Amino acid sequence: MRSVDLSVATWRKSSYSNQDGGACVEVADDLAAVVPVRDSKDSTGPVLAFAVGGWSSFVAAVRGGGLVG
Repeated sequence: MRSVDLSVATWRKSSYSNQDGGACVEVADDLAAVVPVRDSKDSTGPVLAFAVGGWSSFVAAVRGGGLVG
């Protein structure tokens, strides 16, 4: 697997994150090949990186209610 330079990523907090500091997810959707996701409370911690197509499918499923548990 190749390395991705996250120093150039522009992170934004998910609109689904609450304002009380819980469930805070940040996404950087300005990179060409991957969409990195991290916990906003631990900005130097681990990052999950998804292929752009996979991330798009996941977001579409969430918006469509397909992942309700």
